[in-house]
Amino acid sequence: MPVTDVSHDMDTLTLTIVAEFAAPVDRVWQVYADPRQLERVWGPPTYPATFVDHDLSPGGRVTYFMTSPEGEKFAGYWNIVSVDEPTGFTFEDGFAHEDFSPNPAMPVSRNEYRFAPTDGGTRATYTATYASAEGLQQVLDMGVVEGSSSAINQIDELLAR
Repeated sequence: MPVTDVSHDMDTLTLTIVAEFAAPVDRVWQVYADPRQLERVWGPPTYPATFVDHDLSPGGRVTYFMTSPEGEKFAGYWNIVSVDEPTGFTFEDGFAHEDFSPNPAMPVSRNEYRFAPTDGGTRATYTATYASAEGLQQVLDMGVVEGSSSAINQIDELLAR
């Protein structure tokens, strides 16, 4: 399993997931740069993602929805803040209504995804920072650790192809 560490810190309002992939940084970057690849690994395996917009450039926007086994759709968005291809990017990640407008009842996080070379491939560090402890606790209660870990653990299969 790629996920090697998961931690959250209520003092710094962060959730950090670390994963190791047996592929070079450029290849891991391509998973996030290509919406068709990203669809295969974003979200838990039983909630496949569909990316509608995918502008992975500073000031760009990414919109998607995940579909539950019962057919219910859950929308989200990223507002891209910075891109340092191929070593990472930062973005605001939020929950959205069906029209992809932000859902103010749900927390928004500032995410930093970093990809660093290792002897055997790439170490990915995913850090989400929330505006409040309540926001972080809300997503923890929703199962973000389990959902994100199961999504990240799908990347190995994609990289092996």
